Amino acid sequence: MEAQMVDIGEDDGSDYLEPLSHATQYHRRAEQFVSEGRRHSLIFNLASVALECYLVALCKLHGIEPLNHNFICLMNSVESVMDFPKGLSKDIQSLDIIFGICSLDDYFHGTPEPKDAERVLSMCTEVKKMFG
Repeated sequence: MEAQMVDIGEDDGSDYLEPLSHATQYHRRAEQFVSEGRRHSLIFNLASVALECYLVALCKLHGIEPLNHNFICLMNSVESVMDFPKGLSKDIQSLDIIFGICSLDDYFHGTPEPKDAERVLSMCTEVKKMFG
């Protein structure tokens, strides 16, 4: 399934604009850090914040509030209002494993690998395309 393009016409309101702006800024900064040769863990964390903001923007664009801001809840919310590529959704949800968000009693933050930073940047690029 290909990503659904979201029509962002004038009648949609503007609640999504702030998180979309934050997303693009964090995304741009993460890409800048790649070109500067910064640590992959820093790039991963910035890109993860960007991805979260992109998903929040999609929720707000569709007039919904996610129950939580972990990636599983965000994807459940997004998929309740729009078609979303299943593979991309699964990849995004897998980020919760790295963050250890699945358990409040046994929280940990895993150590992202260089490939994880590349992967989350790629996810950001794919979700960003949904805004046209």
